[in-house]
Amino acid sequence: MAADAVPPLQRLSELGQSVWVDYLSRDSIRGGHLQELIDDYSVVGATSNPTIFEKAMTAGDTYDEQLHELAAQGKDVDETFWALAEQDIMDACDLFRQVWDGGGGRDGYVSLEVDPRLAYETLATYREAMRLHDEVDRPNLMVKIPATKPGLAAIEDVVAKGRSINVTLIFSLRRYAEVAESYIRGLERLVAEGGDPRKVASVASFFVSRIDTEADRRLDELDPAHDELKGKLAIANAKLAYSHYLEAFAGPRWEFLAGKGATPQRVLWASTSTKNPAYPDTLYVEELIGPDTVDTMPEETLKAYQDHGHPEVRLDKGLDEARRVLDELARAGVDYDDVTDTLEREGVEKFAQSFDHLMSALRDKQRSLAPA
Repeated sequence: MAADAVPPLQRLSELGQSVWVDYLSRDSIRGGHLQELIDDYSVVGATSNPTIFEKAMTAGDTYDEQLHELAAQGKDVDETFWALAEQDIMDACDLFRQVWDGGGGRDGYVSLEVDPRLAYETLATYREAMRLHDEVDRPNLMVKIPATKPGLAAIEDVVAKGRSINVTLIFSLRRYAEVAESYIRGLERLVAEGGDPRKVASVASFFVSRIDTEADRRLDELDPAHDELKGKLAIANAKLAYSHYLEAFAGPRWEFLAGKGATPQRVLWASTSTKNPAYPDTLYVEELIGPDTVDTMPEETLKAYQDHGHPEVRLDKGLDEARRVLDELARAGVDYDDVTDTLEREGVEKFAQSFDHLMSALRDKQRSLAPA
């Protein structure tokens, strides 16, 4: 890259795609590393999830001082986790507040997920999302709600109360359409009740690499000769989702809300690191560049793209080819609906397992730090 060339991640921003980092830890927030990503890698937001917190909280001794205090107060393990997580999220929101203020609330968001064990409980998810917004009390917080069927109603209800939401674990085009509809209905209710939609922001987190991992596995089981279809479904799926985004947030229904100050629910690409070493390490960033989108990347993917990315808008190209990919996979025997249903179920299970592992690790630390 020439010395005077625009860095690839900055170029993504210029093309209308916001770069967020898919990681958060107390060390990164307080040690200056997150600020470095903001300054040097054009990062304008951060996402977390139970797996990320598990990695952050169980490594090293960064959390020991607060753990000691909470143990002395007799806090149980659930109260301990939320105290730790909420502190990190508040600190991260404060760090990104300048981005949020400077961009009029477009970016600068930090995401905190509701307890993943509530993924199939509508009312409990709604109450937890509202509680987290009240506890963290930052305008640039997005609470993450999984896009399960019961989650859809909770998403609508939280948006109707004027709160910002990151809808996570979206895999299928059908579910994405339902998510966009839930957001729009929530805004319509908010406006009807005299609320201000300008205070609400949302992203719809479409998981990418996991789709190829599952589809490729099934292709291998059906016929190893189907190599030409491998590594194709995730990008095709994402391009068709973006096409729906452009349709959903247009026309008279949306224009009425936009006239009240509502902003579209941007599509966010998650799970953007490649799981298959045979694929280029920037594959899912390179192919999914488009305006009014977000890409949240783990740090290694951020650095790889900054080193050898080739930014260009590609998201709106090849839609006919994307539809062909879905048709050819169906003919090869890959059941799209079963792939996406499986991934949604497994995604919820994995986050719940990470949460359980984290609770167990925190319980062990509590015991070791509790006064005799």
